[in-house]
Amino acid sequence: MPARGAILAYVREKFGTEPEYPWARHPHYAVLRQQGGKWYGLIMDVPGDRLGLGGDGQVEVINLKSGGVLDLLIGGTPGILPAYHMDKRNWVSILLDGGITSRELFALIDESHALTGGKGSAPRRAGRPPTR
Repeated sequence: MPARGAILAYVREKFGTEPEYPWARHPHYAVLRQQGGKWYGLIMDVPGDRLGLGGDGQVEVINLKSGGVLDLLIGGTPGILPAYHMDKRNWVSILLDGGITSRELFALIDESHALTGGKGSAPRRAGRPPTR
């Protein structure tokens, strides 16, 4: 699974996205926006218990829009959870130390970018990430 730096490098290279850090209270929350202003991703640290995870520590996630949210959740894809603080019908939270590969995560980032109006990538037809 790529770390935050690898994700930011990927979106910079692929979409020309520079992260925004709009909240003084949450200086590590990185918003990924389309050129038109729409969000396609949000990287943040949240308490694991708010995601239904055990323990009392923080976990790092990226929220992404997905056309196959139900498929991802019902299929039990490791590291993919109902979205934290977003519309759970259209968004998922992905643990950055979870069980999906870089290739799978980058495909989901591409899909989120496309679904929010971005150019340069087409949404995937299936709800699950590509197989390993």
